[in-house]
Amino acid sequence: MFFFLSKALWLAADPVTLLLLGALAGACAGCRGRRFGSALALACAAALLVAGLSPVGVLLVRPLEQRFPEPPDDMPPPYGLIVLGGNAFRLTEAAILARRYPEAKVIYTGGSGSLIATESTAAEEARQLLVDLGTAPARIVTEEKSRNTKENASLTAALMKPTPDQTWLLMTSAFHMPRSMGLFRKAGFLVTAFPIGYYSMGGAFDFPFNGGSANGLRMFDIAVHEWIGLLVYYATGKIDDVFPAP
Repeated sequence: MFFFLSKALWLAADPVTLLLLGALAGACAGCRGRRFGSALALACAAALLVAGLSPVGVLLVRPLEQRFPEPPDDMPPPYGLIVLGGNAFRLTEAAILARRYPEAKVIYTGGSGSLIATESTAAEEARQLLVDLGTAPARIVTEEKSRNTKENASLTAALMKPTPDQTWLLMTSAFHMPRSMGLFRKAGFLVTAFPIGYYSMGGAFDFPFNGGSANGLRMFDIAVHEWIGLLVYYATGKIDDVFPAP
């Protein structure tokens, strides 16, 4: 139920979509001679410009990405690597770490996040890519039923049955790491963060005009989604801290 509610609520609360709909509704009302319509359209259009062309998205995403630093190279070998589904870059990083820690298990977790039931082949494809990159098949465990991060954590815990003496490396996008760490801790894992795929790099690279307004809007949307996710997961008891820390 939580999965369907979260998907439906986000569709209704997506900030860029709401601003676009507000601008459209305001323009329609303005065409009918209603003064508030023109004001609404102007306000929404201005908000879209600010979100797309200003560093507001970077300012929102940077605290998320800087919350958990990368672990040192000389850290003790982990019991296993947990890779959250999402993109191939995470898998290539996992393959590199699998060579660094040859005794560690490699867990891929992720199914279909679609509201419409679909047959996901992501786990099978992830396994094959890891094997092609040199990871022994016997080390790889896949979890293919999870539809969101909450289910990534709970279903992986049910599959692996973590114990307090096992340390796991958790691999996901840097902006997504605080919520992921909170969920996997709640599921019983002793996890160390291994963030990858940064959006905010520092300096002039972070200004949206280097990537256009679409890049700025995308970063704004990602950041707002993640902050809302943290608040909702904390309010519903799925994580113990509103902003999990190292």
